[in-house]
Amino acid sequence: MSLRPPARSKVVRGSASINAGWAAAAVVDLAFLLAVGTAVAREIVAGRNWPNLKVLTVLAVLFAGNATFHIEAHVNGSADIGVRVGIAGTVLVIMVIGGRIVPSFTRNWLARENPGRLPASFGRFDVVSMVLAGSALIAWCVAPGSAATGTVLMGAGLVQAARLARWAGERTWREPLVFVLHVAFAFVPLGFALVGAAALGWLPASAGIHAWTSGAFGGMTLAVMSRASLGHTGRALVASKTVQMTYALVLVASVARVCAALQPQLGAPLLHLAALAWATAFLGFGLAHWSVFTAPRLSA
Repeated sequence: MSLRPPARSKVVRGSASINAGWAAAAVVDLAFLLAVGTAVAREIVAGRNWPNLKVLTVLAVLFAGNATFHIEAHVNGSADIGVRVGIAGTVLVIMVIGGRIVPSFTRNWLARENPGRLPASFGRFDVVSMVLAGSALIAWCVAPGSAATGTVLMGAGLVQAARLARWAGERTWREPLVFVLHVAFAFVPLGFALVGAAALGWLPASAGIHAWTSGAFGGMTLAVMSRASLGHTGRALVASKTVQMTYALVLVASVARVCAALQPQLGAPLLHLAALAWATAFLGFGLAHWSVFTAPRLSA
């Protein structure tokens, strides 16, 4: 995957144009993550919530990936390492944040609606799984075509799959707002396995990358947005039929995009299906939540 941006950014307004050097464009771009990190650090310090400092570490990885992207693109005309670091950083975000909210929301719902086996509490297994996954991502960023990298990636995928299995997701199928979190997180170990297989020369690299970016990133984003939109506006935490359809469409888009990489002969129709399902899903989310976003917050 190579990106070849122009050496200079150009903004055109009518017949006039303004050229900004790559360094200026990089500073403007990086300012966003710096602002986010500053805001997060302020909240952590104000609340003395020191365990959440690990979120700053993940944001630092994203910042480094973005900076690498700009430097690499300017020097080499491509940004392969920067792209991998950015993807790896976002996978870390999902493993860290998702690793907290998925079992937590699952436990809350099961304890209230369906007593029985509950998600395992965060413990040594989770720490080991995160260390292994982080090591695998570092190896992938540095040496994506190495057999050793492929082996570590596939091992990390197995451990993340075991981690997900400990959260009792199969017991949440009756509650789409919870179940979708497990489905989205499932693309994390799938991505590790597919990227690992690519490093070993068995599959194209884009299959695993799209499992992460479409399935995990897109699915988790939609799942968390829909839940937060309801919860923070005083609405009942119930996914409407329309919202459930958006979950299904993102899943269809993700599977189709991965299959397009695995089956190049069917690439065109699968890509069209993925694009249509993806766009419809997020358009549907906006339409389904329009009244939520524009109406006053409901009283408790």
